[in-house]
Amino acid sequence: MTLTELRYIVAVARERHFGRAAEACFVSQPTLSVAIKKLEEELDVKIFERGGSEVSVTPLGEEIVRQAQSVLDQASAIKEIAKRGKDPLDGALRLGIIYTIGPYLLPELVRHTIELYPQMPLMLQENFTVKLLEMLRTGELDCAVMAEPFPDAGLATAALYDEPFVVAVPATHPLAGRESISAEELKRETMLLLGTGHCFRDHVLEVCPEFARFSSDAEGIRRSFEGSSLETIKHMVASGMGVTVVPQLSVPLEPTPHLRFVPFSDPIPTRRVVLAWRRSFTRYEAIAALRNAIYACELRGVTRLS
Repeated sequence: MTLTELRYIVAVARERHFGRAAEACFVSQPTLSVAIKKLEEELDVKIFERGGSEVSVTPLGEEIVRQAQSVLDQASAIKEIAKRGKDPLDGALRLGIIYTIGPYLLPELVRHTIELYPQMPLMLQENFTVKLLEMLRTGELDCAVMAEPFPDAGLATAALYDEPFVVAVPATHPLAGRESISAEELKRETMLLLGTGHCFRDHVLEVCPEFARFSSDAEGIRRSFEGSSLETIKHMVASGMGVTVVPQLSVPLEPTPHLRFVPFSDPIPTRRVVLAWRRSFTRYEAIAALRNAIYACELRGVTRLS
């Protein structure tokens, strides 16, 4: 049994496909298949069910893959311990970030990281929360910036900041001149939402649960629309198609033509943004350095947490 074979079975379990797993491991498919068959013969168990277009993992195989991932984490930790003895900040840090935070935090964060820790370049992955959790679990990422709540994956977390939500309305809208807007008032509006998969969509539906029904004929509720990104939705709002809710950091510094951002009245809805990492990740100093770089960012309008 070798670490290489363990990497192969973890890759196949993740990809559910021998060809894609071979590509991810930078080997030919026959090389990967032979190595896995050799491991199955050595253990005298069947790890994968082969058939159809997708590979499935046997119940016993699931346990073996989990243990293989643990072994790979521990092997990686040995290298990290040795590297940490020289310089714990030496080497790339693989950082994941959700779509509704990335565009507004990354430009400044990357600049500060380069200035403060030039020996620790960031390797970035922007994705949905569920995908980032999977990549953390499999060791493809070292840490991730996400918004709570998310499923408990046994990760270590550190709170970064609480971010209030803001209502975006067309400049000509009757609500545009208001000092604040209540969630109750949004029930009468056409709400533009992010598509399924975005955790921020779920946060907005907690504030305005009526829109989860997508009912066009219910009293006081108009049909909602979906967009692929916050910036796309802002353009739709500016054109007069409806209103939306956005996180504070997405509000531009300069006034935006045809668009106004109005605070919520109390109670103001917020989301908590955290940094998460595997408990087995040994570069503690790198996590602390990343937090310092985040706190060096301006973070306008949010409440920083220590």
